[in-house]
Amino acid sequence: MHDLAGNSRFARGSAYTCTKTLPDSAFYVVLTISCSHISSAAHNESNNPYDTGAAHNAPSGETCAPACGGDRSHSNFANSRDFDTLTASVYDAATGDKYALFEVPAAHGSFVVQIREQVLSIIEDFRSCCFETTDLKERYVAFLKTRFGVAPEFPWADTPDCCVFRCKNNKWFALLMQVKYKQLGFSGTENNEEAVWAVNMKAAHDEIPSLIDKKSVFPAWHMNKKHWITVLLSAVTDFERLCTLTEQSYKLVSSKR
Repeated sequence: MHDLAGNSRFARGSAYTCTKTLPDSAFYVVLTISCSHISSAAHNESNNPYDTGAAHNAPSGETCAPACGGDRSHSNFANSRDFDTLTASVYDAATGDKYALFEVPAAHGSFVVQIREQVLSIIEDFRSCCFETTDLKERYVAFLKTRFGVAPEFPWADTPDCCVFRCKNNKWFALLMQVKYKQLGFSGTENNEEAVWAVNMKAAHDEIPSLIDKKSVFPAWHMNKKHWITVLLSAVTDFERLCTLTEQSYKLVSSKR
């Protein structure tokens, strides 16, 4: 709800939606953001492309509003400190039907890959324009230290930012690194050369096909894809799920002698 001073305040447990047309205008994406923390934002209409002071109807314009309905002028999320989950759904602009292949991990044709890349670009742009968040990498490292009582090790001089976290048996259960989007299979977008923080972790080999969604979870980069996965540390990542997967990795690696 907006107050008279021009600030936005989001209630604990609220959900908000934003709609953005994809570049070719044939599809649009609906982002749903759920918040568990009370956050405040300074209104900044001139610099925020997601600020929609005037109401628009999808797909011809972009909107941000509470997911439960209400005033669509709830559009500025700047300085929001945190959100729990961010999900995306893609719709056909002509029919309004959901583009189901976007949510099918096994679908990897050139067209659906292009749609996923466009959505990822919009999500990253949305986060940079509308959120000043706690760095997810720092939050994740803090979780590792607190939950497992481990400290990062930096074993490679040529990649000093990359670090590993070990179980008591001295084997890695998490490898924190930077990879380029194109190394995960993204191509043809302006940000495919951009580096993103990600973590390699172990997963049960029979569960890996269902875990990989090509949005936040990918086949392992530079590790055995039968036993390891790569998880992005980005706006598309569900932090609670990230922690759960990490705990599973720790258990799997700890069981090895």
